Amino acid sequence: AAMDAEVIIVIGANPAINHPVAATFIKNAAQRGAKLIVMDPRRQTLSRHAHLHLAFKAGSDVALLNAMINTIITEGLTDDQYIAGYTEGYEDLKERIKEFTPEKMEPICGIPAETLREVARMYARSRASIIFWGMGISQHVHGTDNARCLIALALITGQVGRPGTGLHPLRGQNNVQGASDAGLIPMFLPDYQPVGRTDLREPFEKLWHQDLDPVRGLTVVEIINAIHAGEITGMYIEGENPAMSDPDLQHAREALAKLDHLVVQDLFVTETAFHADVILPASAFAEKSGTFTNTDRRVQLAREVIRPPGDARQDLWIIQEIARRMGLDWRYDGPADVFTEMTRVMPSLNNITWERLVREGAVTYPVDDPHKPGNEIIFTTGFPTESGRGKIVPARVLPPDELPDDEYPMVLSTGRVLEHWHTGSMTRRSMVLDQIEPEAVAFMSPKDMRRMKVWPGDMVRLETRRGAVEIKVRSDRDVPENMVFMPFCYAEAAANLLTNPALDPFGKIPEFKFCAVRAERAEVRTAAE
Repeated sequence: AAMDAEVIIVIGANPAINHPVAATFIKNAAQRGAKLIVMDPRRQTLSRHAHLHLAFKAGSDVALLNAMINTIITEGLTDDQYIAGYTEGYEDLKERIKEFTPEKMEPICGIPAETLREVARMYARSRASIIFWGMGISQHVHGTDNARCLIALALITGQVGRPGTGLHPLRGQNNVQGASDAGLIPMFLPDYQPVGRTDLREPFEKLWHQDLDPVRGLTVVEIINAIHAGEITGMYIEGENPAMSDPDLQHAREALAKLDHLVVQDLFVTETAFHADVILPASAFAEKSGTFTNTDRRVQLAREVIRPPGDARQDLWIIQEIARRMGLDWRYDGPADVFTEMTRVMPSLNNITWERLVREGAVTYPVDDPHKPGNEIIFTTGFPTESGRGKIVPARVLPPDELPDDEYPMVLSTGRVLEHWHTGSMTRRSMVLDQIEPEAVAFMSPKDMRRMKVWPGDMVRLETRRGAVEIKVRSDRDVPENMVFMPFCYAEAAANLLTNPALDPFGKIPEFKFCAVRAERAEVRTAAE
């Protein structure tokens, strides 16, 4: 997709670290002459390849994007034909966006009005503009609004449904797309069918001879709160490490300890498995067969190449055995049977069979015909909404849940480093990677370090309203003044002891990317103490 684009916007993502393959495509496109615009409070490797880097104030995404939308509408850069044919809600946006002028947004987001205008014009006028975004868009209390702004930008300019256009989320993990498609979201059945709709629920109830709960389920932070409230007493966790990845970790770990029964199915004794009553040793990616769906909707077949070690078992075998002992008559001979069942209830998998995957290795959905390749571009003729149109929803400018103050004057943001993946449960056990990045570090601007009189390698104490961590500091010119950036993969200095569990009211995703923090030199204690 990047190869066909004239303008590429990257926002809320650091592809060179988190999506190195995608980053290579983006660098190649920039080299070929595409105009790359990176929007992020922190500078990053891609900034060196960028036409512009907009280092906006953390947490002010909506102000920045609304200023762009305002420019596009007031300067008549919209694609009126596209708006009339494929969207709804434009008149409301047109009315409400008037107050968000670049001049009014400049002090909020910290980007000059003229720059905001220049970027808006480039995006709207180009033959093909694409937006890549990541967790930095969704992990805020206004995460849904951030996404609504990006959607509005694409819809009002008609930068959708053609090569080199559209919105491309860079997913956080390798099979997030496939897991979401298959219904691993608490408010959806497979293929994003809302659990509350009787007409959509009935086919599943017939297939499974089972009544399904029409009430939407809980998300991660809501589950932790429900344990504290005594509403959940048992939990089964597979391949997830909430004792490292949840916000306000002290609160989350206390919840895990409070459960009457905790089962953890994983490859290692993770920080979460430490709390478990039962640990089920599972299989790694090379030890099992099945499909992964990539962020570009490519369904890929993975084949078992080595046996799981010792007493470890296939994940599907473990789940099926538990189901049988609970009295369910599950008879899947393997992943092929499960995939075949998925194709019966997931229209997205039409014309993709297990046999075809075995033959071709990978197929991108949607597919129109069993003998044709999949469609790389979607939404060419409309959207899968009730009206067939894309919804435009205006967004208000709201501050993050917790702003810096006299007591906690700086901003803490969290994410990953190139060498360590997610909570480090695998990469911290890889000797080569752990030799490159063996110690927990926080990144700060050289200016802030001079002000605090700390040097690279010194220990600093980071404190928020939820906890404190002592950690080595590293000087990083990419981090703006008054911000601390901290990877969340180090168990010995867990960033999420500090983070704010405030949720986006719609997406229920926590504000990992913004909370108020106080940083000071850690007092060095002598051995005698």
